[in-house]
Amino acid sequence: MGISERKQRQLEEVRTTILEQSWQIVEEEGWEALSIRKIADAIEYSTPVVYKHFESKDAILEAFSREGYARLAGDLATAKASRTSPAEQLAAISEAYWQFAQTHPKYYQIMYGLGIPTCQMVRDIPEIRQVSELLHTTIDAAIKSGKNTAVDGHLKATTFWSILHGLVAMTMIAAPGGPDMARRTLDDAVQGFIKALLN
Repeated sequence: MGISERKQRQLEEVRTTILEQSWQIVEEEGWEALSIRKIADAIEYSTPVVYKHFESKDAILEAFSREGYARLAGDLATAKASRTSPAEQLAAISEAYWQFAQTHPKYYQIMYGLGIPTCQMVRDIPEIRQVSELLHTTIDAAIKSGKNTAVDGHLKATTFWSILHGLVAMTMIAAPGGPDMARRTLDDAVQGFIKALLN
């Protein structure tokens, strides 16, 4: 292995260590506790070493957000592939979305810390675009299989994503009636949405 390859490997190892220690801080203390200084102390390097890999705390958060969206896109694609009709696919996507948020709450919080991603974010970040496109194509297929094909697909995709995100967010901030009630509300909302979409 040449000197340049060794340096590149070392850089990648330090970057991985930064992300691992950052995630440990987040798991133990929450997102608000994460700082470049705390990361540098945890990895026993100076802050310039951290800045060499990530220009700011926001860049680290973006790396985690991208990873979260990539995981979510994979889960949603698997759920969609497990069903054949668009209505069943939407129900499966809803279930997978819910399970992702319950299983990976820290990822979900950073992914949606400021609400539903903006259109500009969807265009700029491929991992968000994957999730958006999966939702849009499934909604479009459901519309085509229903009775009213003149429905605004973009509006319906935004509505569906809002239902999912809103109810998951309610659960994370202690929804009235607890998680069970929030889950029942999600199931009811999704079934109502699918029924309205197909009629």
